[in-house]
Amino acid sequence: MSRDRIAARIAIAALGVAGMTLAIVAIGVMRVGSDAFAAAMAAAGDSVAHAREMFDSSVSLVLVLAGVVASLGAVLLAMVLARRIARPIERLAEIAARTAEGDLRTTAPDEGPAEVRALARAYNVMVDRLAEQEAIRREFVVNASHELRTPLTNLQGYLEALRDGVLPPDPATFDSLREEVDRLGRLAASLDLLAGADPGRPLPSDVDLAAVARTAADLAAPAFHRRSIALEVIATGPVTVHARADELAQVLSNLLQNAVRYTPAGGRARLELETADGRAVVRVTNSGPGIPAPDLPRVWERFYRVEKSRDRASGGAGIGLAIVKRLVEEAGGNVGATSEAGSTTFWFALPRA
Repeated sequence: MSRDRIAARIAIAALGVAGMTLAIVAIGVMRVGSDAFAAAMAAAGDSVAHAREMFDSSVSLVLVLAGVVASLGAVLLAMVLARRIARPIERLAEIAARTAEGDLRTTAPDEGPAEVRALARAYNVMVDRLAEQEAIRREFVVNASHELRTPLTNLQGYLEALRDGVLPPDPATFDSLREEVDRLGRLAASLDLLAGADPGRPLPSDVDLAAVARTAADLAAPAFHRRSIALEVIATGPVTVHARADELAQVLSNLLQNAVRYTPAGGRARLELETADGRAVVRVTNSGPGIPAPDLPRVWERFYRVEKSRDRASGGAGIGLAIVKRLVEEAGGNVGATSEAGSTTFWFALPRA
């Protein structure tokens, strides 16, 4: 048992300390005290030999009794300390074994010495983080499976219809098949981008963020025009940052596409670039329903949607903002979002070069 081993080690250490203390005291008393006692007894008329004999017998008995008492005290102390220390450590070890087997629901008790309690609290925090990551992993697998299943089901339906002669093999049918394949390809590319699996990524360089922002707005303008959304662009430059130009274009494109999806027809959107405190800050604001406060911190998660009822056509794959967060943080920046009734803003900031 670990408790017995701890008790034995404490007892041995305590016995060693007690024995060393008694040895030092015995040497001092037997050598110094014996001479003083003999001199005092000789002055009183007793012989030196008899005085030394009396001293040795009485002091030896006291030292033996002191040794026995010290030994018993060391053993009792070892048992008490072992019980206080070993029990929470044993329980923590048992819980750690259960955690290793996949049980993330059991937490370590907050008991024992302060150091052991601190260890238990740190362990519980770790288990909570593991549980959160496990939940995220499960949600990711479910959402990824759903996103893949939809185009695969469509492809299967088209192919079966072609095989049975229900659909004619005309260009329109093949265009639909190609659209579903492209959809799968875009999803795979997005997942690769999230995982950082592209070994051919160029090195960062000095980029004019204002120019990239204006270009992104020009490319997104037709999508805003089709929904009668007024897009205002405020991006004067140059504003130089150190990043990958293509990835900055991807970040801005994702934010603008997000604004197109969630701005009501006839609404307003604004792309704004400003500099402050050595940073370049880009804000994309759109009118429309705000995002509830509990959902706001989670909008950057993979596949997370504020409105769970949205399908891919109306709400995207749910990974655009996750890509934005990853690319911006890799470039040394940070992201954020604010929302209130009638307006939502997504922003990112990068250090200026």
